Amino acid sequence: MARSQDRRPGFSRRAQVGIFTGYVIAVLGVVLGAGLLVVSLFNPGAFAFARAGAAEVARPVGQAGAETRVASQGLFAGIAAYLNAGRQNAELSREVAAARANAVTMRAIEGENRRLKALLGIAEAPPRPVAAARLIGSTSASARRFAVISVGSNQGVRAGQPVRSGSGLIGRVVETGPDTARVLLVTDPDNVVPVRRANDGLPAFIQGGSNGRIEIRLINMGVNPLHKGDVFVTSGSGGIYPPGIPVAVATEPHRDGATGHLASDPSDADYVLVLPVYQANAVAALQASEKAAPPPPTDDGAP
Repeated sequence: MARSQDRRPGFSRRAQVGIFTGYVIAVLGVVLGAGLLVVSLFNPGAFAFARAGAAEVARPVGQAGAETRVASQGLFAGIAAYLNAGRQNAELSREVAAARANAVTMRAIEGENRRLKALLGIAEAPPRPVAAARLIGSTSASARRFAVISVGSNQGVRAGQPVRSGSGLIGRVVETGPDTARVLLVTDPDNVVPVRRANDGLPAFIQGGSNGRIEIRLINMGVNPLHKGDVFVTSGSGGIYPPGIPVAVATEPHRDGATGHLASDPSDADYVLVLPVYQANAVAALQASEKAAPPPPTDDGAP
């Protein structure tokens, strides 16, 4: 005999209470989820402790995944290099010849800069890295772009410190746990990096897009002087990022600037360096002035 489709509890109080309890739990779950969503939208830092705790728990798994990723990339790179050995050898020979010529020019420029700095009494010590870390995770298909590194507050890492790889800038630290830290990548829409063109110092800034690409925008609008292949490095403006770190290469010039690709792709980076803030005193003073500034006047002129 087929089971009746009528699932009404009838006069069973236990069944009625069970159904009522299920409805109440479902409604409370929806209300709680909506509340958490609203809080996360208006105050993203409210759940920093939860994200830090999750990152600490997932740290061993992330390190194992990073090691597996590096090993697989090395294997495929070795196979591709073996298949394309002849063509790559010719290309590398041309690049080495060009690099030798550029190295001679750079040594001459560096020697001249040292003499000029000595005459002017300018002494600049290179910043000492805060910590070296393994990049154990990063977002690949999200509107927000973050990464997780394997060092945190126990190693001296603080929010605001720049993070770079051997190839270029990765981003800056936004949250820290005891042994992990969350990094806002250059490709995130909320990250704006002041840069300059490497060959002539043309000022610009780089902003990420929700699609993982970056936009190079000029400060002085007018005729666009950018060309495909222009290299941009950090300018030091703003006091966060030290000057001279490679950031991006222009690929598609357009009316307002250019679309480019990063000098260092986080998905290909294994180890990174956490650097101190370039001008910590200036950044602290700016933050203090922003907190102490009075609220803007309303339309009726009242404070």
